[in-house]
Amino acid sequence: MGPSSDDHDLIAAVAAERVEALRLLHDRHAPWLRARLLRRCADSDIVDDAIQDTFVAVWRGAGRYSPQGEDAAAWIWTIAARRLASALRRPGGRWITGTALAGTDARLASAEDSVLLGVEHGDLGGALARLSPELRAVIQATVLDGLTVREASRLLGIPEGTVKTRLMRAKARLREELA
Repeated sequence: MGPSSDDHDLIAAVAAERVEALRLLHDRHAPWLRARLLRRCADSDIVDDAIQDTFVAVWRGAGRYSPQGEDAAAWIWTIAARRLASALRRPGGRWITGTALAGTDARLASAEDSVLLGVEHGDLGGALARLSPELRAVIQATVLDGLTVREASRLLGIPEGTVKTRLMRAKARLREELA
């Protein structure tokens, strides 16, 4: 086990309670997790807490991880996104807002930043709010959180075919509303 070990081997070592494996996973994944989570939350302290909670969950849940067909980074991202959502439900949590990006050079703002601001403040936000909760949850999981259909299926507890159907319906309704 070392820096060249793949994620599946490291998670197996974490399941065997090898702290060094968790440290290696953290060193490998925490930087990109932080960057992605900061695009969803304006408070770096909340993001840092979510990342810490993520790796505690990895430590506790490594024995349940199944490497067959599942990308380790996607598994860790799913945990991190859930931990951030939980942290933001607590008092003091702040979703990203226009003020969070005010100091950002507009030429450097990512497409994701623009979409998130549009969701909160633009026509898209209103159109999303008018979707049924089931359709909105699928859009949130697949489009905003970037999960695959398989990951969204697991997250939402519905079959993959249902995710695809709801996603198709949601996109059609959004197109109608925004046309």
